[in-house]
Amino acid sequence: MKSVEPIFVIDLFPQIHAELLALLRSLDDEDWNKPTVARAWSVKDIAAHLLDGDLRRLSLQRDQAPLPQPEAPLASYQSLVTFLNQLNAEWVKAAKRLSPKVLIGLLEWSGAQAYQFLKELDPFAAAPFAVAWAGEEISPNWFDLAREYTERWHHQQQIREAVGAVGLTSRKWLHPVLDTFFRGLPYTYRNIEADDGIAIAFAVTGEAGSEWTLVRENNTWRLGVGSDSNSICQVRMTQDTAWRLMTKGLPREQAAAQIEIAGVETLGTPILGMLAVMA
Repeated sequence: MKSVEPIFVIDLFPQIHAELLALLRSLDDEDWNKPTVARAWSVKDIAAHLLDGDLRRLSLQRDQAPLPQPEAPLASYQSLVTFLNQLNAEWVKAAKRLSPKVLIGLLEWSGAQAYQFLKELDPFAAAPFAVAWAGEEISPNWFDLAREYTERWHHQQQIREAVGAVGLTSRKWLHPVLDTFFRGLPYTYRNIEADDGIAIAFAVTGEAGSEWTLVRENNTWRLGVGSDSNSICQVRMTQDTAWRLMTKGLPREQAAAQIEIAGVETLGTPILGMLAVMA
């Protein structure tokens, strides 16, 4: 088992954006209105949400525009989620008046602008917003950008599934997503007590998969890469199950049927509640 290392994904940004633009240009009118697994959002709504992500980051981070003030103080994680959901819903509603052609043109511009800005950031400097689903109060830019990459990947995947397009599930595209998601394991297990030295092994099968291990040290959980032969619980799932589970795309009951837990089962079941999105 090795220590986890930073994830550098900035070179993938223009590539996955090019895949998105090519996908959107291939859609017909019926495709744009197809429902997706993203709650009440259609294909067009998700495309609008991805545009919002670019524009919001450029405005807030590059141009230092003030963030709209919430109606109530952000006193908890859930209040932050509520505020973000409100911002997302307002944008998607307004974007319904935009044509697909306009959305594609705006995305072409915003994606290039966002990449030009983001690639110049110091990866180890503090990001303006922490990766809250991993329990962080301050995150380095490399982790924030890895989180941003997962957003771009899984929303594009939702569009691809809705229209029957081939998914971006090779190791090149999906492994960085899973590697980022599993950084949230220590936070997911924060309330799970165990003796120091206890290890829990997690294996994701498939081309994009890998292995991670949680080890209890000084009354906290530490994440490592690789397996630990002394683990008293082993959790195993496919790469498809992993990304769906952590993006609210797989109900808990279905996930439980698809995930194998060996050893001390109570140490494996918390994975069923893990999310790597703000929810």
